[in-house]
Amino acid sequence: MNRTVESAVIRRAAERGHADHGWLETWHTFSFADYFDPAHVGFRSLRVINEDVIAPGQGFPLHPHRDMEIFTYVLEGALAHEDSLGHAGTIRPGVIQVMSAGRGIRHSERNPSKTDRTHLLQVWIEPRERGLTPRYTDWQTTSAADHEAKTLLISGDGRDGSASIAQDADVFRVRLQAGSGTTHQLRDGRGAWLQVVRGALRLNGTPLTAGDGASTEDPGPLTLEATRDAEALLFDLA
Repeated sequence: MNRTVESAVIRRAAERGHADHGWLETWHTFSFADYFDPAHVGFRSLRVINEDVIAPGQGFPLHPHRDMEIFTYVLEGALAHEDSLGHAGTIRPGVIQVMSAGRGIRHSERNPSKTDRTHLLQVWIEPRERGLTPRYTDWQTTSAADHEAKTLLISGDGRDGSASIAQDADVFRVRLQAGSGTTHQLRDGRGAWLQVVRGALRLNGTPLTAGDGASTEDPGPLTLEATRDAEALLFDLA
């Protein structure tokens, strides 16, 4: 059950949808595939946050997408990708895969390792319009950004060297050492979703741990303080 604390609505990790397919273990923050929860069908343009663990040598065969901005954030291991635009490659932690499915694209994703699992987040954001030209990008931050508390990964305009998507949405990576913090100012008319991927932190005083999410549509400062070394994705959405 959701709890509202300090204007944020909390989505606990254990409350997410879960499925274990043997080769794939997955957790769904929002309704997805066979998991449906009418209280959790997305947040503004944010439609999917799936946390996937893929067994060695396994993966998703060629399948279609359309009219969705999709990005993949690898936490552990590697992910091999091929698509109908002719792209092929492998991404690892530190590189994000950004795909605008547009009017239609087919792709496959698999764990290329014979021994190690792949742990990742896949995120879907609705585009501002349908029928766009499909495109694909592998993108990574600069080495200097690895030491920043908050780094802009994705935006609607590609500013500050970020990857671009067809939506008014900013996606930040937050990395904090225990005892450190950062802030984010949420402007009037926008919404924020925070997804913790490692460690533990406090959002405006509310404790969150890996797998937890929190959202707010109240303008003002968001204060993040790490109680353990922590990593999170912060979405600022129109």
